[in-house]
Amino acid sequence: MRSSRPASRPSFDAGAGESTFAAANAAYYSTFLIPVLSVSATTITFQFSDGQPAQTHVAASGESVLDVALNNGIQLQHNCGGVCGCSTCHVYINAGGDDLPEISDKEEDFIDRAENPRINSRLACQCVVEKDMQLVVTIPPQHFLGH
Repeated sequence: MRSSRPASRPSFDAGAGESTFAAANAAYYSTFLIPVLSVSATTITFQFSDGQPAQTHVAASGESVLDVALNNGIQLQHNCGGVCGCSTCHVYINAGGDDLPEISDKEEDFIDRAENPRINSRLACQCVVEKDMQLVVTIPPQHFLGH
C-alpha cells in the first residue's frame, strides 16, 4: 500500500547553524495538506456622531445591525426590543445600503418619526445582513427616549 507521505522528511540538525527544517516543513505542508480557503466576512463599521472612534465588527449572515451593535457593547436604543415598533434604533447607512433588504412601509413610517431623518435613514433592527457585505453605519445621538 502506498502512502501519500513523502519518502523522507528532513530532520532538524542542531549543529548545522541554519536549519533546512523550516523550509522542508513548509514544502511538506504546502504539498500534502489542503490549503485553507479564505472566506470573506460581513463587516459593519460603526461611526458615532458624538466623536467616539469608529469600530468595525464582523456580522453573521441573518444578524441585524442592532444585534451586532448590542453584541459588541455599542449602546443603541431599542425601546420595542427590535421588532420595528419604534424609531429609537434609527441609524444612517453611509455605505452598503443597496445590499440591505428593501425598506418596508412600516419601517418608513417609523423613520418619519425619528429625530433628524435623512435619505439614508434606516432602523437598525430591520437592516439584516447577508454574506460578503460591508456596511458603514452612523449612530446618531442617543440622548432621547424616542417613539
